[in-house]
Amino acid sequence: MDCGERNSDRGRKRESHPSSFGFVHLRPLGEPAGDLICLRSDRVYTVGRGRRHCDLVLLHRCISNRHCQIFLDGSDRKLRLIDGFLFPRRSHIREIRRGFQVGRQCANARVSLNGVFVNGHRVRRGVVAELFFFSEVKIVRENRSLSTLEHGPVAPRSFILLSQMRSILASSDPVSYLRNFLDLQQEKHVTFSLALEIGSPASPDSEGCCKTDDLRINVAQKVVSSNANVLSDEHRNSSVDAVEIMEVDNCELHPDDDGVVSYSDGSTFFLNRLKPIGRGTSVRCDGVTLPELFHPVKTLLRVFIATFTCDVSWFLSCCRLPNHLPITIACHDSVRCWSACHDSRTSAPYINYPNLLLVYPPFPDVIAFGKDRKKKGVACHHPKLIVLQRDESLRVIVTSANLVPKQWDYVTNTVWWQDFPRRTTPDYSAFFRSIEDLKSDFAAQLAGFVASLIVDVPSQAHWVNELAKYNFGQAACHLVASLPGVHTQSSYYLEANYCLSVKQIMQCKTSCGHFLGSVQATVVGLSHRFHASPDPNGGQLKVLASLLGKCQENTSGMVEVLLKRATNIPADANAVSVVVAADLDKFSEGDSVQLGFLPRDVAKWLSPLSDIGFFSFSAFIYAKEALAAAFGGSSTRVQLCHVIQGPTFSEIPRLICPEHYVPLCSLVASVQRCLGLWRLREVLWRYKWPESLEVDFVYGSSSIGTSVNLQFFSAFSAAAGKKSCQYPDSNESDPAWGCWTSADELNRPSIKILFPTIETVKNGRHGIWDSRHLLSLSERTWQRLTTTGIFHDAIPYPCERLGYPMHVKVARRCFQSGNGMFSFGWIYIGSHNFSPAAWGNTLLSSSESKAPKLHICNYELGIILIVPPPVLSDPDGRNRFNLDDFVLPFVMPAPEYQDGDRPATAQAMREACVEVTSSKVFLSEDATEELNEDILDEEVNFEESDFNIQESEEEKIYAEMLWGQVDSAEISVK
Repeated sequence: MDCGERNSDRGRKRESHPSSFGFVHLRPLGEPAGDLICLRSDRVYTVGRGRRHCDLVLLHRCISNRHCQIFLDGSDRKLRLIDGFLFPRRSHIREIRRGFQVGRQCANARVSLNGVFVNGHRVRRGVVAELFFFSEVKIVRENRSLSTLEHGPVAPRSFILLSQMRSILASSDPVSYLRNFLDLQQEKHVTFSLALEIGSPASPDSEGCCKTDDLRINVAQKVVSSNANVLSDEHRNSSVDAVEIMEVDNCELHPDDDGVVSYSDGSTFFLNRLKPIGRGTSVRCDGVTLPELFHPVKTLLRVFIATFTCDVSWFLSCCRLPNHLPITIACHDSVRCWSACHDSRTSAPYINYPNLLLVYPPFPDVIAFGKDRKKKGVACHHPKLIVLQRDESLRVIVTSANLVPKQWDYVTNTVWWQDFPRRTTPDYSAFFRSIEDLKSDFAAQLAGFVASLIVDVPSQAHWVNELAKYNFGQAACHLVASLPGVHTQSSYYLEANYCLSVKQIMQCKTSCGHFLGSVQATVVGLSHRFHASPDPNGGQLKVLASLLGKCQENTSGMVEVLLKRATNIPADANAVSVVVAADLDKFSEGDSVQLGFLPRDVAKWLSPLSDIGFFSFSAFIYAKEALAAAFGGSSTRVQLCHVIQGPTFSEIPRLICPEHYVPLCSLVASVQRCLGLWRLREVLWRYKWPESLEVDFVYGSSSIGTSVNLQFFSAFSAAAGKKSCQYPDSNESDPAWGCWTSADELNRPSIKILFPTIETVKNGRHGIWDSRHLLSLSERTWQRLTTTGIFHDAIPYPCERLGYPMHVKVARRCFQSGNGMFSFGWIYIGSHNFSPAAWGNTLLSSSESKAPKLHICNYELGIILIVPPPVLSDPDGRNRFNLDDFVLPFVMPAPEYQDGDRPATAQAMREACVEVTSSKVFLSEDATEELNEDILDEEVNFEESDFNIQESEEEKIYAEMLWGQVDSAEISVK
């Protein structure tokens, strides 16, 4: 788009003023007073005849479909207008501001047929006009049959003066009122006259619109003032319909204020608004505040938050949350998150807020040192998620800021959010959709992540059920989650012939059921079955080996086993037996062997969901692994426990009750999904990225993991879709063909790491003090990577943020079209630092399945915004966005480290402290508010064998209790 500014100047341009949230009021001026229509700043409003594309709809034959556009710039508080259509609703704010520069001519503007007139002069094609106090605007050509402004008995400006004079006379203090009025005159009032013939009296329709024969102002979707009505009765017979536009001064919104609601369609991200540091200083940064994201508080039903650290008292006072509001905050605690006691992983710290609960999500045993949670391990609860539930919408916020005042007020952080509408009927199938099913599997990813945080907190299980009530189909991004654990990935679906049924009927054909997903589970009680029981000759082992030899294996080498509801065991009413049979179609008691049971934690949610018919389940094992476990006495894994729609799946919205919330939450948390690097690969491998057009691949992070190495760099690049130098733009249909390897990474580093130099940190407003608990890079890691040339300085952008520390985690891979006209690619923002602890470390498996494993240490969450590669139907990218429209929070291109440059490592910051003050003072500084999030990311090497699943002591006790109550004579297939 040619707006008088070349794209190459983008990186050098700085806005003189940041944005301030304001709004304008439109008021009919046919009489002294009128009800207001409120429009907010920094959004383009289109005026025209087309209902689909316009915010103000005017039905008249002389008005174009998209006649003109109005823009109130929050940075300089100026109101501007352009004839015709230039910017779609999803345009980036910086692009809009560049286009709406006064006097700038935009050649791409599609002008209206009959023109727009300001003070009697037609606005020239593509030229931006600024509106001042008492400016007169007509949006049709000067034709006496249409315009009544020239011949009416009273000029439109007189209506404003008469209105103000009456208000002055009615005021208790006319002098003060007049002074305020004169202050407002300088830049806050503009007359906007809609010069149209008005026929019969108007009457509001069912959509909240004002209708006349020739005029329709549609405010159903764009009114942000809760008490804004359209055209009161006293104006309906006016021969001239004019409106007064008033900009309200910028103010920081509070929940009790009747202000503007923060708006985002999710297609871009924002930064937080910063406050001045110290007395006598001032700063005006474009961005959003935490109270603005929560506004209006009075409509909130409940709040869910996931964060690393939190200052709860500050949060409650900052957002002015009422004490009756249900609030759930999941946060990190190095002791509670490792506790085996469920009660210790929750706390209710405030008596005055009885519905506020702190949750400490569990870290799994498998990643603990020695698989003993008492020894703890490398793990961190690190996401930054906020979910705000209202009756009509659900707001999802993904940020890089923790719930502490410093990070929202004095540290640059990214913020993304989108509002999702309520459904008429809950949709539970959305929790099980894959990325192949829809444009986005946002609902499944969000529900799975939230469920994983509250899986052992029954009082919070209702959150999963609440998410089913909202429609996430228009999500503008993809969620990327990480969960701690050692994960395997199943890339195939095995058709199941037998499953656990509602009436405990053993054989149940499931061809009618729709596959929903798979769950990892283990068989417990094998050691008791084949070793603790008297069997001197090993007869039972021989029978098992014989049966498994007769079982028919599928193409994946797996055998289907039977899941049987063991209803005759008093010890656990939910117990589920795992049975091997040679011929499932001709099942006989003498031709089967029970391997053991499903673990208690799985059976407690699987059984009730199966009993009511919501879901059906089937399972598969590897025969060799089962035999090895039986001979060795260890546990074997049920590799795939399939989840299938049950007979009453479609009736869940009608049949579900509160007692089903907990098992449903457990199921949603247990369904396998791609996480970390595998999720990145799942999202980005859907596109073919042309290597020859790559311009940049950068990752800006406040922490670089201590265990990053050549393998991790290559694994991350491969997951991002980067191809080998030998096959840069291959037409091979297999996305795995020619993936980036360690050899490629060694020859040509793929990613530029953005991390501030120690000099950049020293030049901060408070020097190193502001960054000492935010940045994490070990000296050893720097020394290991110093010769690679991948480090670039992270300089805050825009310039108003210079001197403030950054806590952002942003990755971008950018491509430029062959003709240089547009850019495309993707951007990641969220909580993931550049570390294997956050994204995962790939382990090659030595088990029968040969499936790789991904070892992840942290809970993390982020989003990916994608501008896809061009398609044949749009080779020039005219109907698309540019990746360059997303303005990163640091200067681009980032300057490369020069000789002598050194990153702000912990050692470098300690040394810098010594230069300005004593180390004693430095260490005595209060560091309680900000813990170093990534200090836990120590270098720990694991082998795949370290993660072999063994039966826990608790599982052994459970299985022995069940075996003790099983009467072999009563074991039958029902």
